[in-house]
Amino acid sequence: MNHSFLLIDDHALFRAGLRMTLESAHPGVPLREAATLDEAVHTQRDAPAPTVVLLDLQLPGLNGMDGMALIQHKWPECAIVVLSADDSPDTARRALEHGALRHLSKGEPAAVILDGIAAVMRAEPGALPSSTTRATAPRLTPRQCEVLDLLCQGMSNKLIGRRLNLSENTVRGHVQALLALLQVVSRAEAAYAARSRGLVG
Repeated sequence: MNHSFLLIDDHALFRAGLRMTLESAHPGVPLREAATLDEAVHTQRDAPAPTVVLLDLQLPGLNGMDGMALIQHKWPECAIVVLSADDSPDTARRALEHGALRHLSKGEPAAVILDGIAAVMRAEPGALPSSTTRATAPRLTPRQCEVLDLLCQGMSNKLIGRRLNLSENTVRGHVQALLALLQVVSRAEAAYAARSRGLVG
């Protein structure tokens, strides 16, 4: 299988260090970088699909936890490896629940991080959870629940942003992630699906 990496992290210094480490361990494997989820999913829309996404959780705009649904929707076959400064068991559990195959701490030695990434790369395609399996029981983050509740009340992105003190662009990212999670294409369908599944009151 021909692998390719997509590294999404807003810290340029960390990206540069990890790029050098990965290029040394996996020579010839293409690697793209993005500082935000919006840049990764929309700005580079014509780039080939990555097989491994290395994702930071603390990102400007849409964060990594909320944005995993977008990544899975755009690249259903990719494997997501979370690289986070937050190494708490609760964060690791939530990352795995939202679709990551591995949660690795940025504080680990490079060799440990490389081993974790290599284990994901070695996994047989059939052993990875499919997009359909992930989508049967969508797990929403607290912020996604808030956005979904207001969306079901008929609020626009601008009004949702004012209510939650978020930028309109960030709200749009949350809405796109919700549509992907619920496997629908419109806000009206999302509201119907959310009510029928008991996700909102």
